[in-house]
Amino acid sequence: MSIAENVLWVKKNIALAAERSGRAPSEVLLCAATKMNDADRVREAIAAGVDICGENRVQELCEKNAAGAYEGCPLHFIGHLQKNKVKFVVGTAALIHSVDSVELAEKIDAAAKKLGIRQDILLEVNIGNEEAKSGFAPGELLCAAEKISHFSSVQVRGLMAIPPICASPEENRPYFAQMKQLFIDIGAKKYDNIHMDFLSMGMSADYETAIEEGANIVRVGTGIFGARDYGTK
Repeated sequence: MSIAENVLWVKKNIALAAERSGRAPSEVLLCAATKMNDADRVREAIAAGVDICGENRVQELCEKNAAGAYEGCPLHFIGHLQKNKVKFVVGTAALIHSVDSVELAEKIDAAAKKLGIRQDILLEVNIGNEEAKSGFAPGELLCAAEKISHFSSVQVRGLMAIPPICASPEENRPYFAQMKQLFIDIGAKKYDNIHMDFLSMGMSADYETAIEEGANIVRVGTGIFGARDYGTK
């Protein structure tokens, strides 16, 4: 199937999952995870109707942005962000999904302040408490959110998570449900600079389950572009 056909298929599945969760399909945004796809393939995905382009790697973001690959589509940064590369992403990405520490938020705040802007971010949650993954532990999230709420040049717009790899999407449902509860709990605190607008969770293998549990941004890569060939990169 072509990229355009894949996007149509994914959007159809998103619509059905949204309806099962009692929401309109328009309430769920499709973020094309464009890692390892060149500018032309990114343009194909945009033409096919994806809502967002999401880059995992700073170098790719810079190269493709310089080539005009994202024209006509919001650009988000969805991968692990090193503190020394913050300056390349702040002010370029409309939303940074992967803020995994107060220290990183502080770096983003400083970079945004220099540009005279307020950078939108999501707080990444290590919902499975996995040692190999970054993100706030669920038990640390409220305290971290309170600290970040005092930063003047960032605005928290929600949460992001990557649950553990599971054999079936259904196994991730409890993690997605826990994320939705955290989303609700933080929203209830009504901190300054924190608005629970976006819950980014669900990828190619489990985005429908994520939507059923409350996701309103899903990050789909192989479901749109096909399997990545890591041997050539």
